[in-house]
Amino acid sequence: MRNRRVAQWAAAGALCLWFSLLAGPGTALAATDELATPDTSKLDNATCLSCHEGKKDKMEVAAGDEKRALLAIPSDKFSKGAHGEMTCVACHKEITDSTAPHKKNDVAKPDCVSCHSALWETVQKEKLTKEKERLGLVVQNIEAYKKSFHARPNKDDKSHVNATCDNCHDTHTFNVPPKGTVKRTEWHLSVPNTCGEKCHSDELDDFNNSIHGKEIQVKHNPKAAVCTDCHTSHAILNTSGEPFKVDITKVCGGCHVDKLKSYSDSYHGQVNKLGYGYTAKCYDCHGSHSILKADNPASKVNPANKLKTCKQCHSGKKDLPEATAGFATFGPHANVHDYKKYPQMWITSKLMLALLGGVFAFFWVHSALWFYREYKERQLRLARPRVKADELPLAAGKQFRRFHIVWRVAHLVFALSVMVLVLTGMTVFYAETAWAPVIMNALGGPKVAGLIHRISAAIMLGIFFLHLLHLAGFLIRNRKTFKWFGPTSLVPNWKDLRDIIAMFKWTVGKGPRPSFDRWTYWEKFDYWAVFWGMGIIGGTGMLLAFPHLTASIFPGWVLNVATLVHGEEAFLAAVFLFTVHFFNNHLRPEKFPPPDIVMFTGTVSLEEFKREHSAEYQRLAASGELEKYIVDAPSRPMTVGSRILGIVLLIFGFALLALVAIGFFGSL
Repeated sequence: MRNRRVAQWAAAGALCLWFSLLAGPGTALAATDELATPDTSKLDNATCLSCHEGKKDKMEVAAGDEKRALLAIPSDKFSKGAHGEMTCVACHKEITDSTAPHKKNDVAKPDCVSCHSALWETVQKEKLTKEKERLGLVVQNIEAYKKSFHARPNKDDKSHVNATCDNCHDTHTFNVPPKGTVKRTEWHLSVPNTCGEKCHSDELDDFNNSIHGKEIQVKHNPKAAVCTDCHTSHAILNTSGEPFKVDITKVCGGCHVDKLKSYSDSYHGQVNKLGYGYTAKCYDCHGSHSILKADNPASKVNPANKLKTCKQCHSGKKDLPEATAGFATFGPHANVHDYKKYPQMWITSKLMLALLGGVFAFFWVHSALWFYREYKERQLRLARPRVKADELPLAAGKQFRRFHIVWRVAHLVFALSVMVLVLTGMTVFYAETAWAPVIMNALGGPKVAGLIHRISAAIMLGIFFLHLLHLAGFLIRNRKTFKWFGPTSLVPNWKDLRDIIAMFKWTVGKGPRPSFDRWTYWEKFDYWAVFWGMGIIGGTGMLLAFPHLTASIFPGWVLNVATLVHGEEAFLAAVFLFTVHFFNNHLRPEKFPPPDIVMFTGTVSLEEFKREHSAEYQRLAASGELEKYIVDAPSRPMTVGSRILGIVLLIFGFALLALVAIGFFGSL
């Protein structure tokens, strides 16, 4: 009975189909529309691929007034792809039947972004994020894509974005092979063609002729850079934007580690590390897609082309003077490790290390022993007897004047200018630290910080030259009476050497403390260190401030050496000032509680004067000149104000020392 009924329905169906064919295709479609509701459950993948697999004769479909070939999807690749287990209509929800052309619902076309976002939301709700971790990675890529250059509207056709997912990933066959497999290597090597053949054909041509391209196309080197290594795969940035300019050097440095280190030590690299992209970067000198070896005549860094490359930025326009011939011999990757290639840098670094090591070793040991001896004397109450007030002439309310107002003002301005120089200079010197970009932003950026640095340097040098003029006038006026190696002279003499030996003996309990006159040996060192600093730091600073003039007179490597010396000498000055100088004048047990304010008030108590400079006291007392230097003690407001100022400067100095220490130890 059941077989008979099936046969009757089949006969009726065939009869209807025969009549509909006689009536024409229009009638057949009409009958279908009226009699049946489309059932998409019958649109399985096999049904779709019966047309779209592409194995049959070429099929064409209408595309406006023209025709286009039907999209062919290889079934074997589709089944192995990331979407191989899905049904076609899971994405193509607008398809409702298997006719050609399809009748479509009024729903949105397939959208990778919304689909994967919805899937991840479901995974999160079901708490399967660990099991479906890859779906989360896709969503992260989607978020990166939304902010990328590809997601922006195309400048020629605002209705489309620059690139969508399926421009790079074939939706039907896409699959990322597992890491470490041969297929993964093949996939990696195919990236340039994926990017270039569809969209970036000019860049692909340049790339194929470059050193990177030959490694990929000829040698099939999987370690060579492809498009996604430099531009990333999803978070592709506009190459003219600041984020890309800042990050690209790190990308290049991922492979060229040694070159990144040497670049980072240059001014170009230091500004880049601070988060600013206006200085020269890897691609400015080497090119971007058409990178060639330096010995290639067409290379931008070939010796014959270097000056032209430098003039891309140093063109004489805006704030960069035109590059001169010496620029071509500047070493952008010069370092202190390669004696054969950079002998000047290697030798200079060894000399600077010897200088730093010698100065710090001597004075830190000196300070440590001195502190220990003074601390023990105070602890055991064995300090030298205090001077009784009635033994000093005019002692009541009186003090000894050590420094004139001009010296004090010059010292204060000089100290402030040096601290500002340390702040602005060390921020660039230790650009890789976490604190450097914060301070640089607060200062207004490298260009503003550079201006502040130069103004401070001009103030410091100005005070130094005014002192030289004052000194010249003093020597002229007193040329007949001044004794170059006398007790009031700052010129080192044999007594200073004897005092040094006696001081070390005293610190270890082997002799009495030496008796000092007008100037102690450490005060003389501080004084002459300024001359050394002005010559070394100031001289190299001038060379670096006017590089176009420097490179027109000297070879370019002079700028490399000047950069090294300027930074290392500035480090020496900063650390010495905020450790040794601060200790000698403020942090010794005899000076507690700090600060010592003699350089602000100009005067010191008679008790302290006789204790610290006993030889001078005895000399002045014997000659009857002591009373000339006896003055009223500073007022209370002056004393309080001086202490506040001293404390502020000490705090600022220690803060700078802490920043330098963080930078130094962080760079080891």
